[in-house]
Amino acid sequence: MTPEEILKGLYDQTLVGNAPAVLDLTNAGLDAGMTPETLLFDALIPSLEEVGARFERGDFFVPEMLIAGRAMAGALERLRPLLAETGVATLGTFVMGTVKGDVHDIGKNLVNIMLEGAGFHVIDLGVQVSPEKFVDAIREHKPDIVGFSAFLTTTMPMFKANINALVKAGLRDQVIVMVGGAPVTQEYADAVGADGYAADASTAVKKAKDLMQRRRVMAGT
Repeated sequence: MTPEEILKGLYDQTLVGNAPAVLDLTNAGLDAGMTPETLLFDALIPSLEEVGARFERGDFFVPEMLIAGRAMAGALERLRPLLAETGVATLGTFVMGTVKGDVHDIGKNLVNIMLEGAGFHVIDLGVQVSPEKFVDAIREHKPDIVGFSAFLTTTMPMFKANINALVKAGLRDQVIVMVGGAPVTQEYADAVGADGYAADASTAVKKAKDLMQRRRVMAGT
């Protein structure tokens, strides 16, 4: 296969969520001497961006996004150590977790995959994450953004508890706070004092990039 055929195959197979083919093509590209950056930026990321665009148009739904995301996750697992070796710059660091009292993680995991695909370094704290654990993770990893996910209306108040914990720890001004989940609205995000809200994984990536850009402009960097 030519490099062009490999890239086209990667794009097409990621789009339809064919994980075995995506991994095979990733390995074929590396074996042919293609760089991990080329595979990522010329095929995988554009394909996932198209998945997001189709979702927004109503052509794709959550299942299609999930299988495409999982297909890309397999390729990323193969490429991540190689990209680290080449020193590819990440867009930023994102700490993510489902709040205390909530064990739902499908939405969170999909957002993580989309963020990684877009170039973020994601630290996933898992589910049932307490305010203290978020505080510890922010101190340790110094992320640009922290994301709180909630699927249950009964656990949404943890957003405010988490933000209060960040304020108490003196960390609130050091990190962008994003929230999301099935029952969450923009109004609720505003009410608890979050910096950003996203209704779905595709929007989350755009919002994260936008918030980071705005922070850089305000910081004059």
